[in-house]
Order: sequence, then structure tokens, then C-alpha cells
Amino acid sequence: MSRTFFGTDGIRGRVGIEPITPEFFMKLAQAVGHHLLAHQAQATVVIGKDTRNSGYMLESALEAGFNSVGVNVVLLGPLPTPAVAHLTRGIRADLGVVISASHNAFEDNGIKFFGPAGEKLDDAWEMAVEARLAQPKAGVSTQAIGKARRLDDAAGRYIEFCKSTFPAGSDLKGLHVVVDAAHGAAYQVAPTLLKELGAKVTVMGNAPDGLNINLDCGATHPEVMADMVRASGADLGLALDGDADRLIMADHKGRIRSGDELLYAIAKHRRPGQSAGSAGVVGTLMSNFGLEQALIQRGYEFVRAKVGDRYILELLNEKGWLLGGESSGHLLCLDKHSTGDGLISALQVLAALIEHQSSLANWLADLHMHAQHLVNVRVPQGFPWADHPPFVKVRDDLTPQLQGVGRMLIRPSGTEPLLRIMVEHPDPTLAEQMAIAMAVTFPTESH
Repeated sequence: MSRTFFGTDGIRGRVGIEPITPEFFMKLAQAVGHHLLAHQAQATVVIGKDTRNSGYMLESALEAGFNSVGVNVVLLGPLPTPAVAHLTRGIRADLGVVISASHNAFEDNGIKFFGPAGEKLDDAWEMAVEARLAQPKAGVSTQAIGKARRLDDAAGRYIEFCKSTFPAGSDLKGLHVVVDAAHGAAYQVAPTLLKELGAKVTVMGNAPDGLNINLDCGATHPEVMADMVRASGADLGLALDGDADRLIMADHKGRIRSGDELLYAIAKHRRPGQSAGSAGVVGTLMSNFGLEQALIQRGYEFVRAKVGDRYILELLNEKGWLLGGESSGHLLCLDKHSTGDGLISALQVLAALIEHQSSLANWLADLHMHAQHLVNVRVPQGFPWADHPPFVKVRDDLTPQLQGVGRMLIRPSGTEPLLRIMVEHPDPTLAEQMAIAMAVTFPTESH
């Protein structure tokens, strides 16, 4: 059975167009509620959200849907996605729900789910929910309707959890950090966390108005944060996305550091064989070849998962490893948290720098990345891109030129109507030329 609504990271789309409507979210909550109560007598879900103006509407729809089938709801308000995962586990809830479209603009929204251990749920769970969406939704008696309450200290609980992942006895005193919260879910907790650990903090992207989330800021536009690092003379900068599960950093020179580089920074600090689960690292099909080579040289095994942190998690669990991530900034440290967390990942990088009394630039000096050029091509839904003759010809002509020196990766996005064309080559000019040569074969203006 194929999935109709769920993509690689929950359900996501344009607000007001199904499935991102209050009517669908209410039906979805009822379907999920029925699925929970088919296996247990009572159920409680926690609901968090980012700062989009549509979050109020969708939160109310979910609350009504869950309550209508007898499921209790705990409302967390605006909080990072990984905070919802933590609190799901912390208050012993049966399910965590996040209303967010992550790094997308405010016009979009979506929903993600976490299991009781704070882990992202698998394809089988999503397919079971989709099957229930097609079934009639029976309500419950008035006496059995669920209740809703707010957890007032949710942010404080999450901040304390993040601090617990930082080495005891260490602090960030003397460190000047720029933080760009993307006008998103971490706009309060990110600066508070770093200040409580002793850092001097310059804050950006901390004035959400419901419409400016991810707008020319955050992890999708880290150059803004990097400029502030240079202008303020800061030691480094952190850029989060709208729901704060991604991290991009900049060193003191303002050089932007991708998720691949940050994954290496953490792995270099930990060392292979240091503890159980440290033998290998999981990347994705998009991970830089330079990262792979550097990790292997340090004694790690390296394997690639499909793009998406849920698939990294599945492979980590299969291998019994702890560390993985993707170039977009989703990083997983499973000995610290059950899911990707931008703030906790930042703390792991900072812990390495403090212990070794190093700048981020010096810590990454032995990592040599290959040039990657990514072009996103907007293609119509269902367009047979793999059989498009002009594309096939150019791709086949270029493939021999990459043998042994580079690679290409062409894949459809799991969340947007985009075809992602990536070419990796030691020569950045050639990488760009090859990617564009394939992109312009499609009948679209959005390259």
C-alpha cells in the first residue's frame, strides 16, 4: 500500500489546500485517536507548534479531533520539534504531535508525529493511519470525550534537558555566539539556553509575527547569521530552522559550515571505538564524499541512508550506532536525544571546541570537502522525469566524466514538487556546469 498524505517527514503542504485544512486535521486526529485506542483503553497526546499564524487554527482542529474520540490533549504552545519529542517521553504521553512545515515559508504548514519514546514513527504506522482515514469516524459518548490542558513549564523543562547533554562542569563563559532562531519555535529557548550556560549571545530572528518564519533568515539563509558573526566579532554563529531540528553554523571568519561539517566536528571529538555504538556514522545519499573519506581515515565505518532523518534513525538503530546526520543540518546524537535537535547538536560541537580549546575553523581544518552543486527544478506532479529524453541524453553523456572523481544524485523531493539535481566534483565550476546542463533540459523556468 502506498501512502497518499505522508511524505518523508510527516504531512506538509500549502495552508488552505487539502490536506492542510482544519477539516482534514480534525479527521486526521480522529483517525490517529482511533488507532491509539484500538491498542489501549486510554491515550494522551502532546501537541506543539512553531510560530506560523496558521498554527492556531490547525492546533484547534487537532484538539477537537482528538477530544471527540476520547483522547486527552496536552498543549505545549510554540516549541522546537525536538522539545515535543522530549516532552512526549518526559510526561509519559502516548504520542507527540508537532504542527510545523520546518524550513518552509509561512504559507505552508504540516504535521509530524513522535512515538512514546520520542522517536519518529515508521512507514507502517503512517500506512495504518491512512487506512483509518478511509473508515467512518465514530464518536464517543459525552462522558468519554477527552480533555485538554496546557503544560505551562514546557520551555523550562526542555532547556534543562538540553543543558543536561552538555559536559558537567563546563560552561560557555567567554564565548560570544550569534543565534538566528529564524523567527521560529526556538526564538525564546535558544538564547535563554546559551545565556544560562554563560555565553554572550547576539540574537537574531527572535521576533515572530506569524508570517516571517524562515524569511531570509535561519538555517535556509545562514549567510545573514554569518554576516552578523563578522560584524559583531563573535566567535561563531548558530542558525536554526523554523522548528529548530536543523543546525547550520559559521566560524569566526563568517564561513558557513554545513551539517556534514558539523557531523564531522562531533565525530572527531568522540573517536571511533570510544564507547558502545561509536564504530560508525550514518550519512545520506547527499552527504559529501569528502566527509565520507575523512571519517574512514579516522577509523569510522560510514554508510548512507535515504534522504530524511527518519531513515538515518532507522539505519542507526539497525547498526547499533549513535551518530548520523545530513548536510541540511539534521544531526542525530542518539546518546543525547531520540531525534535530531539543532540546539543539542550545537552543544555537542561547542563541547568539542571547549575541551580542545579550539576555534571551529581550526577544528575543521583537516576536513576537505568536495564541491557540490544542487539545482532544484520545479516539475509538474507526476511528470516522468526519469524518462524525459533530453534529460536522459545529457545525464548519460555526463556519467562517464564523473567516474572515480565525482558523482551525481537525482531525486524527487519528498515534501515539495521539486526534482533535486546534485553533482559533486573536485572542481566547483564543473560541478555547477553539469548540474545546470541537466536542469535546463526540463520545461520549467524555476531552476
